[in-house]
Amino acid sequence: MAGGGVGYGRGVTNDLATFRSEASAWIEAHREFAPADYGAIMPERFYDDGVAWQRRLYNAGWAGIHWPTVHGGRGLTPAHQAVWLEVCAVAQVPPFINMVGFVLAGQAVQLYGTPAQQQQHLRAILQADQVWCQLFSEPDAGSDLASLTTTAVADGDEWVLNGQKVWCSGGHFSDWGILMARTDPDAAKHRGISFFVIDMATPGIDTRPLRQMTGETEFDEVFFDNVRLPSDALLGGLHDGWRVAMTTLTNERGSIGAAAIGAQRRLDALRNLGGGEPLGPIERDRLVELLSRGKAFSYMGMRQGPDASIGSSLNKLGITELTFDIAELRADLAGPHALLAGPASHPVLAAPGGRIAGGSSQIQRNLIGERILGLPKEPG
Repeated sequence: MAGGGVGYGRGVTNDLATFRSEASAWIEAHREFAPADYGAIMPERFYDDGVAWQRRLYNAGWAGIHWPTVHGGRGLTPAHQAVWLEVCAVAQVPPFINMVGFVLAGQAVQLYGTPAQQQQHLRAILQADQVWCQLFSEPDAGSDLASLTTTAVADGDEWVLNGQKVWCSGGHFSDWGILMARTDPDAAKHRGISFFVIDMATPGIDTRPLRQMTGETEFDEVFFDNVRLPSDALLGGLHDGWRVAMTTLTNERGSIGAAAIGAQRRLDALRNLGGGEPLGPIERDRLVELLSRGKAFSYMGMRQGPDASIGSSLNKLGITELTFDIAELRADLAGPHALLAGPASHPVLAAPGGRIAGGSSQIQRNLIGERILGLPKEPG
């Protein structure tokens, strides 16, 4: 059962324990082919290895665990997908090539796409023939995404797109993107937005990498100058893009909540820090507090289950802040070495991005306050 031939694993395994055992055995037999576990978004340097790994997963039946079989998936349940994510996290291998394609674009096309759109994109996502990026945020519309100003104007059988997006992960090497644009400038800001799928090779798209303080260029700013999209680039109903996007982002936060295993691994690694010297009472207290918090978020994710919900904002916010605090403690324990480029400084430089990615921490607090605690809405 450890072979990598086409069709392995495509039988319907309803028992989660058996499924977990099969998944673990397959990964153990093939982990030598896996790239490093780079997280939700694939860096450009892993592109070739990531594509090869995704195609290996697809050929062996481990891609699209809970996607319908008609689209190339395995037709199992979200619970099976949650087990797959957990097994991959424990083994430290990517569960799929890129979160944007599998969690955001894939789910959006399944829920709102026409049969033609589903046929064009879904199997191609599973086979890594299409790598996707997300084109939502703008320079003046980040946390307040509904204030976006990029426009899509109908012109016969086409849409004419103009505007700018920013913080687009991997835009310069992606094949397709999901995009929100204003299609009715006179409607209330949440009601005049539509959702599109766009070919990133379309003329008029200018993608420019942004260099971060880590030295990496994970993100891009993207400019659209009279970009012409076909009429079938619209996903979902006209002016209904906000609903499509909110469903999509809820799925993203559910995926991010599964990061508790990775956070726990970082916490476990902290025990080996300190250069062999025993930790002082203050450092021990900080470490115990972080370990306790990490375990609480792990249990919270288990209680939520495999289906994303508004409750995933609790885990997203908690894991983000936990990751930030872990990076700070690691740097404190490293002492002066944390001032130099290396494993102690890089997490400190990278951690603030987690407070923005996948819905900013401020937005998560608003969602928790308004939709979970029932507090009054923030004034407009």
